Parts: sequence; structure tokens; C-alpha cells
Amino acid sequence: MQHVKMYTTAVCPYCIRAKQILKAKGVATIEEVRIDMEPDERMKMMEITGRRTVPQIFIGDTHVGGCDDLIALDGRGGLVPLLNGQAA
Repeated sequence: MQHVKMYTTAVCPYCIRAKQILKAKGVATIEEVRIDMEPDERMKMMEITGRRTVPQIFIGDTHVGGCDDLIALDGRGGLVPLLNGQAA
């Protein structure tokens, strides 16, 4: 299973939903980076993704995007293969 990293804030319903989806797909551990508590991480996230909203989800080296992007990836059947280290 690929490493999952997610930029989040404390009160973010989209972050909660994304975590639920990932856990339902078998992800046991999600590295959460709380940008509300670490402002430097928000700047890093914006540099890497070009986006300022959360969640920003990375599976392995792939930037999935936000919660809607995660749902769309799953709908196309690409989430499980990506989690298993295969191309999306």
C-alpha cells in the first residue's frame, strides 16, 4: 500500500470525508499535515500544488488533488490501483 499524505485543517468536512474514503479502501495510516497549526506547511502545500484549499491528497508521489478529485478517481476505478502502487 502506498504512503498517503494529506494536507488538512482541524475543521474541514472535505478532509473528514476524504479520510473516510481512504480508510474504507484499506488505508491504515494517513500522514496528516495540519496547515492551520503549521503556516509554513501551507506555503509549501501551495508551492507544490498551486492550490490553497484543503484537503490536498498525495498517494505515493502522485498529487490526487482535493476530496472531489479523490471521489472522481475512485469513480473511474483508479483509486485502488494507485493505492496498490499501479498507475492511475
